[in-house]
Amino acid sequence: MTLAVLPEAETSSRKLTLRCIACNAILPPTLVYRCPDCGGILEVVHQKPEGRSWLRADFVADDITLGEGGTPLRELRPDLLHAGFKGRLLAKDETRNPSGSFKDRLVAAALSRAIALGATGIVSASSGNAGAAAACYAANAGIPAIIVCPDATPRGKLAQIVAYGATLEQVPGHYGNAFEHARLICAETGYANLTTTYLNPYGVDALRLIGQELHEQMEGVGPDWIAIPTSSGPLVKGVFQGFMDRAGKVPRLIAAQSEGCAPIARAFREGKNDVDGWETPKTIASGISDPLLAYPEEGSLTLSLVRASKGVAHAVGDADIREAMIELARKAGLFCEPTGAASLAAARDLFVKGTIGSTDTVVCIVTGHGFKDFAAWT
Repeated sequence: MTLAVLPEAETSSRKLTLRCIACNAILPPTLVYRCPDCGGILEVVHQKPEGRSWLRADFVADDITLGEGGTPLRELRPDLLHAGFKGRLLAKDETRNPSGSFKDRLVAAALSRAIALGATGIVSASSGNAGAAAACYAANAGIPAIIVCPDATPRGKLAQIVAYGATLEQVPGHYGNAFEHARLICAETGYANLTTTYLNPYGVDALRLIGQELHEQMEGVGPDWIAIPTSSGPLVKGVFQGFMDRAGKVPRLIAAQSEGCAPIARAFREGKNDVDGWETPKTIASGISDPLLAYPEEGSLTLSLVRASKGVAHAVGDADIREAMIELARKAGLFCEPTGAASLAAARDLFVKGTIGSTDTVVCIVTGHGFKDFAAWT
């Protein structure tokens, strides 16, 4: 297949650079993952012509896209949140993406940029969904992919990775170990790193499209709350940026975590600005089981965005996540994995605690399909 090659500093008439969030250094758009001066997180800075709409083609090459994005925003029965809730409850159904999760959005953009910059293969550390997305898109592009997963990754996600023909490597322990192993593989092979924390700035930047979609689907009337299953938090940043792009303001964001791995929620509860790594993650929500031990600054960035939105970072128990998962299937026909249901579980608990009002409008982002973790249903 012939791959579309994007010019180094320009995509669809959209010039870009990289900026370090920590020290404000400006870099050209190359395959770099942290600031060479201070080690800070990098983000994409756009110089977009005035009045021009954002398009998926601004981020993803024609030969790479599999139709990711444009997912439905569904109106759900209010009592799915709580019997006493009289507002609006909606679900942004990211299970409709090609490999079954929102990670397709990020991977499609990161892979497009990697190929444009000469990458001959990719590597991704993953708790499952990002690895499945990377394997899927690499198969379509005809390049090799190496996926590194913790040994506790759900079998449904591993099956996807293997089915797409990627090389699968499993490592003992938590996600941070997979992250480090993937980094070493990239150093040895020269492959592009598509790990979907804040590590790849091009992938993270494309997530702003989900915030823009939500703004359009709400017809410019933003919800009061958007609940987001949260690991390190690029999806939080994407929603935040997307609403800023379109409206110049952001609904209150809920960074939903599990009580078994809640470094961001803990820092929020304790009134801290800096997130500390979580010692021993243990949760059925594998997609948000990232202790942030190797890169707590990513959690700190996410926490700052939650606070800027006047939102909350909130953790709920596995039993609540499982109940929300089951009821989404049985009362809304929405089959998702535990991570995807964490958004509804957190919103339910915040309603009971009085944080969410009885007539508020709440959007829950459902991030991953139920076929990815059959064991959670047994």
